[in-house]
Amino acid sequence: MSIKVLLLSDSHSEHTEKWALGLASRGVKIGLFSFNKSSYNWFEGIENITLLHETDNTVNAKRNRTKFQYIQYVSNLKKAIREFQPDILHAHYATSYGLIGALSGFHPYIISVWGEDVYKFPNASGLHKSLLKYNLKKADEILSTSDIMRNETRKYTHKDIMVTPFGVDTNEFRKKEAKKEKDTIYIGTIKAMEDKYGIRYIIEATKLLVQRIKNKKLKVLMVGPGTQIDRYKEIVKEQKLEHVIEFTGRISFTEVSNYHNLLDVFLNVSVDDSESFGVAVVEAMACETPVIVSDVGGLKEVVDHGEYGIVVKKRDAEAIATAVEKIINDEVYANTVTAKARQHVLKKYDFNVCLDKMIHIYKTHLD
Repeated sequence: MSIKVLLLSDSHSEHTEKWALGLASRGVKIGLFSFNKSSYNWFEGIENITLLHETDNTVNAKRNRTKFQYIQYVSNLKKAIREFQPDILHAHYATSYGLIGALSGFHPYIISVWGEDVYKFPNASGLHKSLLKYNLKKADEILSTSDIMRNETRKYTHKDIMVTPFGVDTNEFRKKEAKKEKDTIYIGTIKAMEDKYGIRYIIEATKLLVQRIKNKKLKVLMVGPGTQIDRYKEIVKEQKLEHVIEFTGRISFTEVSNYHNLLDVFLNVSVDDSESFGVAVVEAMACETPVIVSDVGGLKEVVDHGEYGIVVKKRDAEAIATAVEKIINDEVYANTVTAKARQHVLKKYDFNVCLDKMIHIYKTHLD
């Protein structure tokens, strides 16, 4: 008998897509309840996935709602529960989806915390904090993607919290040949072009590196869409770095591993502790690309505080530039750390390992 899990999760999110497709491939029957409409129907025609609810609201419209307006979806969720008859209800995000899951009264009920729901939401007011505590109290199981976010979540509950990382497909994310321009160093990031991801500090570090690296050409790739992309382009123009920095905009997920392999150094220098895990860092590590991360959230945890990459202070362009120089000037160090990083990912973050762990959790609630 297969397990039926109703996922309360944003269908627009690549994390939702990965979990749903991965679990479905293992025979878990997935019902998907989303407040928003995905940018493309990734679930269409997929065996074991049933779309139960989507709206025509965009992600930006979602951000303009208050958490309390989500209550209107409780009746829709109860209807979906009656139709789908799940064994387990699993909310991905402790506040919006967590709230309607808590109010549905269904059990077993699992909540996965994602980041801002525990780092920012409860700090908005006493009412917000109480609401988060209420949602967590209603959960039969609480999951976190990292140890550091588990510690943050413990401020609002005395329950045990299990770590279930976002894994990566290590068959797709592996070392591959990449076509590169001769005598060119490629550095870059694969993140949304938003302030929280420290994009301006990458630009500042690039200016320093252009002044210091004279024997090779430097190319910096900013891979990803974002609301601030036009502003960053203006800053690049003002700094006269258009010949060095390239903004790709949104790319297909199928191209992500190719970009990781093109890069000689991968940067994830977020400035916000709500960056609770860092999937892109794990992807780069799986491709044996050297990584530099800032000392926020779960980023330093993923690289084991410098064992599998370099950790720099947040908002520090000089530190970023110095770390890049270390990697490109010390080939032995780069090769050693990236080989170790790949093995670390295989052991801890391979997606099949993560799926095994999630399915085991589901089964413990059905015994």
